[in-house]
Amino acid sequence: MDIEGKIDLISKPPIEEVVTVQDLRDLLETDAHPSHYIGLEISGLLHLGSLMLTGFKINDFIKAGIKCKIFLADWHSYINNKFDSDWDKIKSASKYYAEAFKFFCPGVNIIMGSDLYADSKSYWENLVRFSKHVTLSRNTRCLTIMGRSEKDHLHFAQYLYPPMQAVDIETIDASIVHAGMDQRKVHMLAREVFPKMKWKVPVAVHHHLLPGLSEPVNSMFQSTDDAKVSSKMSKSKPWTCVFIHDSEKEIHDKLKKAWCPEGQVKNNPVLEIAKYISFHETKEFKVDRSRKFGGPLSFTEYQQLETIYLEKKLHPVDLKSAVADSVNQKIQPIRKFFESKTHLLKVYESEE
Repeated sequence: MDIEGKIDLISKPPIEEVVTVQDLRDLLETDAHPSHYIGLEISGLLHLGSLMLTGFKINDFIKAGIKCKIFLADWHSYINNKFDSDWDKIKSASKYYAEAFKFFCPGVNIIMGSDLYADSKSYWENLVRFSKHVTLSRNTRCLTIMGRSEKDHLHFAQYLYPPMQAVDIETIDASIVHAGMDQRKVHMLAREVFPKMKWKVPVAVHHHLLPGLSEPVNSMFQSTDDAKVSSKMSKSKPWTCVFIHDSEKEIHDKLKKAWCPEGQVKNNPVLEIAKYISFHETKEFKVDRSRKFGGPLSFTEYQQLETIYLEKKLHPVDLKSAVADSVNQKIQPIRKFFESKTHLLKVYESEE
């Protein structure tokens, strides 16, 4: 694959931005197999956004010849009060995350945060040196990367989270940093500060955030980007999530209740799932509609589906049913994989 082919593969949806495309091109001209990093906080059960959409993009990187690393941020999870900062539970959940991503993204390298810090003699020194280049107000603005804001009642350790995430990038020696759009602020901070540290400046690649199934947050009271973060599919709002362990019935029940106004394509979570999950590497998307309401439909491209829906030639009930069917098919191999690994899910039983 030539350089332009790699750039096209890396930049294709669900990617929303590459900072910058020229930096990516320059990198690939000097290194055919650069190192990639994506950091994941360990918390609730994985869902369509956290495993599938993220995993689809990681697989694109792998196809482009990029050396992909998934950083399981156990210390960050501890700092951010996941599992009530119970270290044993965080370690147990880490094994679940590792198995899920190794299955979904063959060839990826899994790195544990605690292992990285134990093996690095300079990490904490670098953290202090990096932090000297960051004002408290700038650091506070980055707290949204952990789902917090300056209005929240935070303990001091949580203010360490953004600079730690930035120094992770240097410690892992990543040339490409990849995350959802909600992590953009810390990547921009890293790109600003790293030259002052004489550290390698990474290319930042950010993917789309899959929205939850409920009505989107009103952006009148937030920036557009913050509204998207608030509306994303989140483990903390399980009724808005399709989890990778959901049964066929659970998937259909959740989609039936999903916010999906007739004829509305903007910020429609059902259409977004269709676009980013159902149509991913799919030759045909079928709607098994009764002849009474126009008969079955078949689409080979997402835009065809969106146009029909915009023209109100497809009812929300039929769209929801078709998306639920396709999602169930996509999830089936993952569900089956975990049938023999139920021990990995025991840590979540006490969280219900």
